[in-house]
Amino acid sequence: MMAKKPELVFLPATLPGHIVSAIELAKLLISRDDRLSITILLIKFPNSPSLNATGITFIELPQIDPPSPNTAQTPEAILSIFLDSHKPLVKDTITQLFLSSSESDSMPTRSRDSKLVGLVIDFFCTTMIDVANELGVPSYLFFTSTAHMLGVMLHLPVLDAQIHTDFEESDTELIIPGFTNPVPRRVLPQPMWTKNQDGYSWYLYHARRFREAKGIIVNTFEEFESHAVRSLTSDGRTPPLYPVGPLIDLEGRILNPDQSQFENIKRWLDDQPTSTVVFLCFGSSGSFSAPQVKEIALGLERSGHRFLWSIREPPRERFTLPGDYTNPEEVLPEGFLDRTAERGLLCGWVPQVAVLAHRAIGGFVSHCGWNSIMESFWFDVPIAGWPLYAEQHLNGFAMVKELGGLVVELKMDFRGWDDDLVIAEEVEKAVRKLMDADCEVRTKVKDISEKSRRALMDGRSSFISLERFIKNLMEEN
Repeated sequence: MMAKKPELVFLPATLPGHIVSAIELAKLLISRDDRLSITILLIKFPNSPSLNATGITFIELPQIDPPSPNTAQTPEAILSIFLDSHKPLVKDTITQLFLSSSESDSMPTRSRDSKLVGLVIDFFCTTMIDVANELGVPSYLFFTSTAHMLGVMLHLPVLDAQIHTDFEESDTELIIPGFTNPVPRRVLPQPMWTKNQDGYSWYLYHARRFREAKGIIVNTFEEFESHAVRSLTSDGRTPPLYPVGPLIDLEGRILNPDQSQFENIKRWLDDQPTSTVVFLCFGSSGSFSAPQVKEIALGLERSGHRFLWSIREPPRERFTLPGDYTNPEEVLPEGFLDRTAERGLLCGWVPQVAVLAHRAIGGFVSHCGWNSIMESFWFDVPIAGWPLYAEQHLNGFAMVKELGGLVVELKMDFRGWDDDLVIAEEVEKAVRKLMDADCEVRTKVKDISEKSRRALMDGRSSFISLERFIKNLMEEN
């Protein structure tokens, strides 16, 4: 009798910054070992992105209403509560797919030719460890951010016990394993600042459950975050660590199956000299107030450099992402588009990887999201950092302080409060420095770019780490 095919079930958070790397991990596992099969269960928020990937089975779970504003205040709590509410659906779906001995009317059973060998869960889905335990299979955590942020999460229960006040009430810097420098409290994700917020409670909850996982897969590579990775693998308490990155959708088709939207932008970029265009893009959730948009525009204009600017309108409803402006002139300085028509192009949502890969791009003004950092460095494009939310300020701190000045500092402490405005002079200065051919950041990024590509090659660090994960997975089953 033929042995059953080992199958992993992925439970990602269906947010753009999480789902892309999760799908890339699934694709990489299948390509590395054809014994494996993977099913991804999609827990969808309203307005979740549509997805496109071959070789993977996607199953959309029935839609559940997100929690009300009275139930959760912070985005982290909203997401965590929403994901937790799907536990019964997840268990029933997996049971019907793999563990039921009879055919189900609602979905085809896979039990006859597949054997469930584990759940790979997003770090916001740690409540699903309960489902894995109930089903008698191991759970593996997929951490979509940095090894440095993973170090913060694993150390958070210790900090919680040591520090009895809110983190924001003191300027004392934190000593966190994996960091060579003391960590300023204000580079932590903002929900961690105040203990009585539900965002803090959920970060602490997830952090306490990390060590229950059978292993932790991280979208990084040893040569990039070497000290942090060594610290995590040598403490004797962390589950086995598998740095397998960089995980990048190089074809840009997971979230952008229709490439026609890129054609006009590509034609414009094709007409620009090599490495002369600064690209501004702030992630799927990044947008600015009208006064801030004006300051960015003035800074770009004064810099004198060519630019491609993905300009997004702030969301008008809860649980929605920024949209594209129908008339951006409403928020731009009067005459800006006319004055910069020969050297600048405004656009809405763009396939970021395709833009960064273009020879005309010479610099990237970014929010320091982890996927954006990995993509930019892969294509040897230096970054001017402007963190906005989540762990992006910690990412920026790691790039500047821990890893030797890998980004140009534009505004590293921006939080978007009413009195928080990055003025045109700051934008102009950072763009000029970023686009300077002699900027030392360029040399450092070139080195990281080469290391990122080598890490995935046969016999190199991420290749070996993924082999070790597959070997351990199969030995467990």
